[in-house]
Amino acid sequence: MAEAHTPTGSDWLDAVRWDDKGLVPVIAQEQGSGDVLMFAWMNREALAQTAEKGQAVYYSRSRGKLWHKGEESGHFQSVHEIRLDCDNDVVLLKVTQHGHEPGIACHTGRHSCFFQKFEDGQWQAVEPVLKDPARIYKD
Repeated sequence: MAEAHTPTGSDWLDAVRWDDKGLVPVIAQEQGSGDVLMFAWMNREALAQTAEKGQAVYYSRSRGKLWHKGEESGHFQSVHEIRLDCDNDVVLLKVTQHGHEPGIACHTGRHSCFFQKFEDGQWQAVEPVLKDPARIYKD
């Protein structure tokens, strides 16, 4: 049986199993509560910047560019830990959510992006809007 390799130095990014578009899925989990705040994607540069800055930097597939979480909303994520799953193809960030309204991670103005629950055959919003998104994202 082969011995597990823990990358060090400059090869830590090479250990990640990037998909065919050069991306890896990322889960942001709140450090204190354990709540899953959001799911996003990172490319190699986003993961490197996240490690360097200590703040979450993602890759926006819809915009085709890096996205420093909070650059528009003011809701930044300080990164405490970066973890890689057993298959090296999912990243977990343990974060603290900061901002003008602490605790808002979702662009809908909620604490978590996972605010919909399947009940009685349909999706129900079960978490409150903490701030109207129109007041967070001004055009």
